[in-house]
Amino acid sequence: MATELEFTGERFVPGIDGEIVYEHVHRYAFARALVDGKRVLDAACGEGYGSALLAQHAATVTGVDIDAATIVHARERYRDIGNLSFVAGSVAALPLPDASVDAIVSFETIEHLPAADQPRMLAEFARVLAPGGFLVLSAPNRVEYSERRGFANPFHLHEHDRAEVEGLVAKAFAVQQMFRQRVWLGSTIWREGDLRSATAYHGDAQQVSDAALPEAMYFIVLAAAQASALPGPIADLSLFADAAETELRRCNASTREAMRLDAILGERTAMLDRQSEHVLHLERLVAVRDAIVVERDRLLAEQAARMGQFERQEKHRDERHERDALALRELTELRTQLADAHAAAEAQERIIDYRHSLHWWMKLPWLRLRGEWRRLRDG
Repeated sequence: MATELEFTGERFVPGIDGEIVYEHVHRYAFARALVDGKRVLDAACGEGYGSALLAQHAATVTGVDIDAATIVHARERYRDIGNLSFVAGSVAALPLPDASVDAIVSFETIEHLPAADQPRMLAEFARVLAPGGFLVLSAPNRVEYSERRGFANPFHLHEHDRAEVEGLVAKAFAVQQMFRQRVWLGSTIWREGDLRSATAYHGDAQQVSDAALPEAMYFIVLAAAQASALPGPIADLSLFADAAETELRRCNASTREAMRLDAILGERTAMLDRQSEHVLHLERLVAVRDAIVVERDRLLAEQAARMGQFERQEKHRDERHERDALALRELTELRTQLADAHAAAEAQERIIDYRHSLHWWMKLPWLRLRGEWRRLRDG
């Protein structure tokens, strides 16, 4: 059983869905119609699925790839296809003899080589092609693929615009036909039976006109040494859709997912609206509370001012009481002093009145004599 190859995001392997299926498989479907009964080289064949598709129409197909492990995988996976073989080697030095193949298919190869090796690859293609052989080559359009998308593919070493591709191929192949490839989403209407002609439109609900050719995401070059070697006739338009319609299913799944996410977004938006209304209600309550707090603070400030005034009044009253008590004590002491003075004055007045009386004057000589006697006695 063949070992499965890892999908790197660049080299296509079967089982991968998306645009890469349309791009890679469509190119091989386009080339398959040109190689009936021919000896074909699939240069840079990769996993080998494209070589196997070509082998359904070609006489023989040789797939060449520089990665030895990939070649081992391809040999094992497609070992039951008798007209298909795989060889390890470089496209700039093909392990094939001169003029050994009738057609070369090289899809998304040239941009993976350094610029100096790209002419060598085309010279090798010219060498192994038999007279009357042709080349089918694809390359990304640098303008659309990288520049307009702002994209840098790390696997691509040197990309080209249209003029560069044409000029590069012309050095080895004198005759060219240019085709454009791009994934293009639209509706398809076809008549039952053989499709002999095609029309294309673009527009919208207001205006519809003939569709202009879109810019190429990839160029496909059909080249040969002379015009007679180019296969033909080739349809002007080639369409491809994968059998499982994986890209359409992916788009539908993406649409359903977008609708689901949009519904979730709607629910969350409604919830946020409710939460916003609740927040507004809370903000209004906070505003009322703040107003109450401001009013409370004002009343408390007024109360504190009144309390301060009352305390000052109480302090002044206490001071007055202390002053009144002190004055009362002083008044009481003064009254006491006045009473004492009044009593002393009354006593003095009584003495004076007594001394002014007849009795005093009669007693005065005796008092003086007694005093003198005491002095003499004591002396």
